[in-house]
Amino acid sequence: MSERPPKPPRQERWDRRMETPLALASLTYLTGYAIQVLGHHSLSQAWLDVCLAVTLASWAVFIADYVVRLRLSGLGPLRFVRTHLLDTVVVVIPLLRPVRMVNIYDRVQRRHDKPRLGLYVRVMVYSGLTTALLGFAGALTVYKYEVDAPGATIRTFGDAVWWTCSTLATVGYGDVTPVTSMGRLTAVGVMACGLALLGAVTGSFSSWLVQAFTREDEKRPPGDTPGA
Repeated sequence: MSERPPKPPRQERWDRRMETPLALASLTYLTGYAIQVLGHHSLSQAWLDVCLAVTLASWAVFIADYVVRLRLSGLGPLRFVRTHLLDTVVVVIPLLRPVRMVNIYDRVQRRHDKPRLGLYVRVMVYSGLTTALLGFAGALTVYKYEVDAPGATIRTFGDAVWWTCSTLATVGYGDVTPVTSMGRLTAVGVMACGLALLGAVTGSFSSWLVQAFTREDEKRPPGDTPGA
């Protein structure tokens, strides 16, 4: 991946201005998608159409923001995609859009340009929030494609949540598994995200412990051995 060039001042201002609207669009997208999936058999077609319209409108907000940032960056389209790969993936893959809601937490933590939490704690908190949002979105997606599929074992949203939790935790009991192509494709994404995010939490926690013990050893007087 190419190194990301510094942002022009106009793009910096645009990014700050769009933090909250994009987070709200993520929340709206996830809410509309959840109602559309969970109410598929109970809501009228008119309400389902409204939820679909809300979901598409939220998606349009992300696309518009992406296009504006492309124009303000002064970069060519191909270079912008290479240097903003995650932003591109978030626009293209619906499963990852709710992660933008984590920006609200980041914005609160960075008030006055000084995060209230340390680096390791922030990594663990961000990873936890991201895991929860991706897990919920993944459960919705799997449930949507599996609930009416012939031979499916995921028959309720509770089954989908249980499957998502076991998959994110890399346990994989195998009592319920996707049988459709979209369900299995979603499973691959959930597995990859679970490994990456849980690895980040474990690595950050281990680094925090090492740092804490190192500081304790540095404060101990020379020759003072623990347990002596």
